[in-house]
Amino acid sequence: MSRGTEWLNALACGHELPGFPASVKVIDGELGNRPARYLAVVPAPHNPFPRARQGEVGLLEGWGLAKAIDEAIEADAGGSPRILVAIVDVPSQAYGRREEALGIHQALAGAVDAYARARLAGHPLIALLVGKAMSGAFLAHGYQAQRLIALDDDGVMVHAMGKAAAARITLRSIEELESLAATVPPMAYDIASYASLGLLWDRVKVQSVEQPGAADIAKVNESLARAVLDIGTSTDLRSRLGAPNRAMSSRVREQLRAQW
Repeated sequence: MSRGTEWLNALACGHELPGFPASVKVIDGELGNRPARYLAVVPAPHNPFPRARQGEVGLLEGWGLAKAIDEAIEADAGGSPRILVAIVDVPSQAYGRREEALGIHQALAGAVDAYARARLAGHPLIALLVGKAMSGAFLAHGYQAQRLIALDDDGVMVHAMGKAAAARITLRSIEELESLAATVPPMAYDIASYASLGLLWDRVKVQSVEQPGAADIAKVNESLARAVLDIGTSTDLRSRLGAPNRAMSSRVREQLRAQW
């Protein structure tokens, strides 16, 4: 099974909800004595879209995530919004002619919009990075979260594209790309470099990333629960702007507010 599947089953401890594509897993459970909905995109070898069989986020996945989140927003309207936990292990968005022709941009935008509306409606939104968080897949599934938490492991990587693709785009070899990444954090793939950008709220070191034990599950649950408390009633993403490597981002925002 994929890391996403393993951690979904470990944390949610419930039954999968029906009515979603095989690649979109949705389980309702609890986190810190509060209702929570856990969502993951996982490999589906029989996906009718071949480009989305290894855990990529494509047409079915984008619309499936949007449906799961919209149902939570509607069910909780006027009450206490449940926690949403996006478990992220996605190697890429699904690249293919069929995906482009049938509007993958709309499907992924639908997922982003649903996550953003849930956050603005008061749902505490957390993303747990347990594997790859790549390209438009991460933007569609997890990046709208108020708190990003990552397992502290070499297999957890965040980037706009895979190394081979990045090497082709920048006209470099993979070795040259890795050398550049050593001095330019946004070009790196490792989670420590990503953390230096100030986007991660927490990194959790566990003993077994692939098959988490009870101690690992308890450790991650504790971090998730603390994240919910830290979010409180906030609905924005301002917690991401405090790192030294993002000082210019904060400065630009200040200038824009002053002028506009």
